[in-house]
Amino acid sequence: MIARAKIRFLKTSAQKARLVVNQIRGRPVGEALALLGVSEKIVAKDLEKLLRSAVANAQQGDARVDVDRLYISRAVVDQGPSEKRARAGSMGRIFRILKRRCHVAVELDARS
Repeated sequence: MIARAKIRFLKTSAQKARLVVNQIRGRPVGEALALLGVSEKIVAKDLEKLLRSAVANAQQGDARVDVDRLYISRAVVDQGPSEKRARAGSMGRIFRILKRRCHVAVELDARS
């Protein structure tokens, strides 16, 4: 592992974030950034910022690291806390709404 970055309390569900993370896991950084740039998913913009942060962390840790050799060695999405909201229902009832959050972590490594 050369560098890592994580984002916590991302305002999307873990299920929606996993759809995008599964597409970029194991890919080279340049290819993953290209995929995230053309993705229509809203969470792709946040994941692109996260990946750029991980690349910057790798360059800050070792200035001679070759960015073209970096790939995503590990990318995980964990469920975060849920905000509970109430919505008025019929006949005086209350319906619960869950505003879900998630945590995403990315680790980069260099191919030899």
